[in-house]
Amino acid sequence: MIYHDKTPGVENGQAEQLDVYPRPRAARVREVNHRPVRDKSKLAPQRVALFDKVKGFKNAAQIRALGIYPYFRTISSAQDTEVVIEGKKVLMLGSNSYLGLTNHPKIKEAAKAAVEKYGTGCAGSRFLNGSLDIHLELETALAKLVSKEAVLLYSTGFQVNLGVISALVGKGDYVIGDKSNHASIVEGCLLAQGKFLRFPHRDMPSLESRLEQLDSESGKLVVVDGVFSMEGDIIQLPELCRIASRHGAAVMVDDAHSIGVLGQNGAGTAAHFGLTDQVHLIMGTFSKSLASLGGFIGSDAQTIDYLKHHSRPLIFSASMSPANAAAVLAAIEIMVQEPERIVQLWRNTERMKQGLVRIGYDLGASETPILPVYCRSLMLAFKLCKHLQEQGVFVNPVVSPAVAPGQELIRISLMATHTDRQIDFALEKLAKVGKQLGVI
Repeated sequence: MIYHDKTPGVENGQAEQLDVYPRPRAARVREVNHRPVRDKSKLAPQRVALFDKVKGFKNAAQIRALGIYPYFRTISSAQDTEVVIEGKKVLMLGSNSYLGLTNHPKIKEAAKAAVEKYGTGCAGSRFLNGSLDIHLELETALAKLVSKEAVLLYSTGFQVNLGVISALVGKGDYVIGDKSNHASIVEGCLLAQGKFLRFPHRDMPSLESRLEQLDSESGKLVVVDGVFSMEGDIIQLPELCRIASRHGAAVMVDDAHSIGVLGQNGAGTAAHFGLTDQVHLIMGTFSKSLASLGGFIGSDAQTIDYLKHHSRPLIFSASMSPANAAAVLAAIEIMVQEPERIVQLWRNTERMKQGLVRIGYDLGASETPILPVYCRSLMLAFKLCKHLQEQGVFVNPVVSPAVAPGQELIRISLMATHTDRQIDFALEKLAKVGKQLGVI
């Protein structure tokens, strides 16, 4: 095959040399109107303004200097009721492993077996070469769990909300969300080409007011968390569905913190209220009760097929690993076969909740294993977190933008595998530190 117009010739017994890559010519002085022009390429580089915000970010460094920085704490053990931090055992009250399955031997064995069979990754998206039979098996199991015709897997829960909302809400459509919705929902709404509206937290009259102002013929999606991840309260799904139906709006519920917590067999918020047929889209994640990583959307088969061909975060992301899929399948099986886990989770929740109220903590309107301990001060939240860890209890501080300024809190979450002794130990330390810091 000839790659150039000119091929080497032979003259006087020697081959002509052809420059495949032209050699650089001597630099010429550029002139305009016969006068030399300064070569701007040799000027000093200009300031890169993009990083001004980076250089001006001092908040984290200031908190570190005070010794109360609470983020990116390194855990060197399995996520269980106790974890190891800096060589010390600490009681874990900041995990989303509601059913306590992240270290379950059956789930770990399932993940190992999947690696042996399929390897460690899929090397492509579901759209092209990354669809495995184990993905289809998991989609079938999830569809049965949430009572929907079909399910589609995503590599993370965050991608589900990005991919579903942005694909469905187009120009001329509207998406309406609760102001306390998870950040992934907000980002999905912002990514959509339609108009994004919000209503105050759990304020159903405001939701109806928003819908009344919209064109009755326009596409409308109401999207909410089933269980709100910071406040721990539950959306009033019956009233929301009635309002949405009156105004021709579809309903999407994010069940990240509801799967394994609410409903028969842990099927989520719609199952809890008996409204599965009125919720058009059920979203869930695997990183909480289901002891893995990834997410899913459940709906009718036609909607799922549309998303398969229009959801960019699905089409242009690698599919979830075989080990993660196998872990979820095993976790679903355990959740369904051992309903006593959910019963124990709620028993533990009630024991902790009663103890915190007795001590004098304000838990807001929590109705679930997520217990927000309000301190309403950023510095108090960080100090509570630090002092409790020193006492052997791991909790999470929650500050703006996760909650509104002035609503700072310590987020406590229970697992089915916490023991009464562990809960009582935590209450003792919470009482001690709360009094020391003047929170109670």
